[in-house]
Amino acid sequence: MIQEPFIETLRKSIVDNWDRPAFTDYGTDKTMSYADVAAEIAHLHILFQELGIAKNDKISLVGKNNCNWVTSYLAIITYGAIVVPILQDFRANDALHIINHSESRLLLISDFLYENLDITQMEQVEAVISLTDFSIIATIEHVDANKLSPQVIDAAFDAKYPNGLQPSDVKFCNKPNADIASINYTSGTTGFSKGVVTPLNALAGNVLFCSSNHVVYHESRQVVFLPLAHAFGCAFDFLTSFATGAHSWFIGRTPSPKILLQAFQEIKPTCVFTVPLILEKIYKTQIVPHLKKSSINWVLKMPLLDEVLLGKMRQALVDAFGGNFDEIIVGGAPLNAEVDEFLKRIHFPYTVGYGMTECAPLISYCKSAEYRTQSCGKPLPGLMEVRINEPNEEGVGEIQVRGENVMIGYYKNEEASRMAFTKDGWLKTGDLGIVDEDGFVYIKGRNNTIILGSSGQNIFPEEIESKLNNMPYVLESLVVKHSDGSLLALVCPDYPSVDADHLTKEMLEAAMETNRRNLNAQLASYEQISQLILYPHEFEKTPKKSIKRFLYTKL
Repeated sequence: MIQEPFIETLRKSIVDNWDRPAFTDYGTDKTMSYADVAAEIAHLHILFQELGIAKNDKISLVGKNNCNWVTSYLAIITYGAIVVPILQDFRANDALHIINHSESRLLLISDFLYENLDITQMEQVEAVISLTDFSIIATIEHVDANKLSPQVIDAAFDAKYPNGLQPSDVKFCNKPNADIASINYTSGTTGFSKGVVTPLNALAGNVLFCSSNHVVYHESRQVVFLPLAHAFGCAFDFLTSFATGAHSWFIGRTPSPKILLQAFQEIKPTCVFTVPLILEKIYKTQIVPHLKKSSINWVLKMPLLDEVLLGKMRQALVDAFGGNFDEIIVGGAPLNAEVDEFLKRIHFPYTVGYGMTECAPLISYCKSAEYRTQSCGKPLPGLMEVRINEPNEEGVGEIQVRGENVMIGYYKNEEASRMAFTKDGWLKTGDLGIVDEDGFVYIKGRNNTIILGSSGQNIFPEEIESKLNNMPYVLESLVVKHSDGSLLALVCPDYPSVDADHLTKEMLEAAMETNRRNLNAQLASYEQISQLILYPHEFEKTPKKSIKRFLYTKL
């Protein structure tokens, strides 16, 4: 158990950084200092008290990344309640299910999202609160919204703090790290959502590791574009940043490369947390066009000249991210092998970590200087342990973990909780991988995505897809098993490249057939792809940009 209570860590940060900027809504003039955040938390605590919210009551929170979202999250956990972050990408029916399954008594939500919901369908919610101004959107019959207006809460705040809120007035609940902080509902690739019960200790473990290893620190500047309702962005872009006195800028819009590149130039972040898809898109827009030039390819074959050119490419990519960062940290999914090898070749400061919602999320990580391609670092020393269960002759087996960051279980799902752990207390990740002699973790695929070959061979579709995704005119792909036993590859074309090269439908199909032959030349006999099938648009993904495979398996 982490010694310092996580709630106390947050309180200390507010007091120690009172006048420093904490949060900014990018593209607006709204910036909140740590003192402003403390005052807003105090207002929300009064509101919760007036509504009769008790310790360990659940409060659902759904909306876009912004100052009010993070302030609400902090207010909920420092009050002693349990936050239920809901991804705004969830469909209305899924969000309603989470609100009811979690037994939430309150809902804080962006106004535009509530348009698709109805309080009368919520089994225990007593009031719906707007994330725009914390006004009451809806209440059940016995709750008087007029007595809970922002004006009434402001008056109660002024009466409680007649001289304004001072650092000495900041007092939060006394809640030990063993208690529950949040219930995070997964949106995984299997289609089955479970409520991950996360203790305060798991949040403390992630923040402690990140801050003590100087990944995020007092002077850090964070560009926040990962969904904060997901464990990855929440732990590092938000909670670690706040706990260390850093400053976070929230991108409330869809994080297209254009928007992000502009934000990076203006904010110049000190560390960037991202998923592979974002990094790969920036690589394709900033680097790939140069690599396609015949003159560049010629220079890259010259031993001395290539170092000069590669150095220029490295600087161009560094500049694209603002030029002031220590490293790019990639998580959430495997990084494309071609991108991985190129970034390593140009000595770009990046690393890949490994985690899951059930570990809030971090399991393994290493600094960019130590990073090895296609690995995902080492288990967090002193916090997390990793073992490979029943490895085969190649050392591949299920990755199992235990340590400070591990969840308590799944909410109201005893069977799933029991199945998630081994008899001796290790969490089954469902990922297959190896740990090398130096302790680096390598992921090969997932238990539930393995395809069984005709002679019983294990086929990892992710490895085939990684090769295919590097080929001309391929944006993304998905390898599936046909009902006749053969392997098919669904391919979403890179339409901008197709249009730029003026390809007809017939020319694109011919290019894909060439890709199929070249791909099969790199694969074992039992991995051969019998057909590439063009898919008209991008595959549906989870918020961390992993393809929802279960939607495409029946062919």
